[in-house]
Amino acid sequence: MSLTLTMPQVEAPAPTLAPREQEALRYIAAGCTYLQTARLMGLSKHTVDAYLRRIRAKLGINTTAEMTRLAISLGL
Repeated sequence: MSLTLTMPQVEAPAPTLAPREQEALRYIAAGCTYLQTARLMGLSKHTVDAYLRRIRAKLGINTTAEMTRLAISLGL
């Protein structure tokens, strides 16, 4: 008789988004362009682009549609 031990599956914790990343995501999900989001947040378009790149990298998403679904699922 052979005894096999299995380790319980542990999920990695979901990466968290910084408050400004959440804010940018909220505007994009609402249909704002990067430039509109930048103006609403008082930032440059390049800074908004950096926030959204970080969101994509942290969460492994690639499209605006995926970002919108994420924002909805997070209640943003």
